[in-house]
Amino acid sequence: MAECFVEVYKTQSVSRAAEGLGLAQASASIALNKLRRYFGDRLFSRTSRGMEPTPYAQQIYPEVLASVQRLAKLIGQRASFDPATARRQFRICMTDISEIVILPTLVNHLRRAAPGVLIEAEKISTDSPRRLESGEIDLAVGFMPHLEAGFYQQKLFDQNFVCLASARHPRVQSKPTKRGFLVEGHVVVTTSGTGHVIVDKVLAQKGYKRRVVLKLPSFLGVARIVAQTELLVIVPRRLGEALALNERLRVFDPPLSLPSYSVKQHWHERFHADAGNVWLRRTIAELLSK
Repeated sequence: MAECFVEVYKTQSVSRAAEGLGLAQASASIALNKLRRYFGDRLFSRTSRGMEPTPYAQQIYPEVLASVQRLAKLIGQRASFDPATARRQFRICMTDISEIVILPTLVNHLRRAAPGVLIEAEKISTDSPRRLESGEIDLAVGFMPHLEAGFYQQKLFDQNFVCLASARHPRVQSKPTKRGFLVEGHVVVTTSGTGHVIVDKVLAQKGYKRRVVLKLPSFLGVARIVAQTELLVIVPRRLGEALALNERLRVFDPPLSLPSYSVKQHWHERFHADAGNVWLRRTIAELLSK
């Protein structure tokens, strides 16, 4: 019941609390009513912003949360996770780059090793840190400097950049000169939360100016566009190699010096010892090290 109190407090919703705990909404409501009788307080009141805690609920929350975390740690230390028989859903927030590079490898492995495990992927957002802390998300994967503090992290691999051009590009048949590269039309992907932001910062610092012809909100359609036009695009190497498998693209090193970055997985300390979370992190790390 204490876990229900914590989840309602964090999510401001009985239905979202139930989902996070793997309960039916009716069960969460019953647990909340028992807590209300036990404490002799409403604990939460329904408002336009959701289930707002009463002053008494705000007073006891820190102690209840600490107790739940201590109990979860003890349970996590003793619990086991058998992927072959487990039936569990894991939520992973990631960039669109990670969706293309990581998910196919992970899903193919789970089909053989953990057929009862379901992966639900969602985009990284400003709310991702809170959702990791609350347990609504199990893991975050990608280049996420904003998660460096306050979360556990593990480097999965280092990533550098390549350039993509159509295999039929009339002027770019091999690595172009710096000047030739800059005067070609370029695609720029404006999505946030990826290592790709490094490219724009470095080019600006060095005074390089590309001729930007097209801006896209994600990487999901960039391969088809580049393959069918004379535009160039700079992308992370693993993404570029994956895209070139399905489209007629030429992959080459950019004629400009660009730094590399680390792709990591992040998780909250509350779930550091959870057996299922430990297994998922280890599985992803092993798959991406090959």
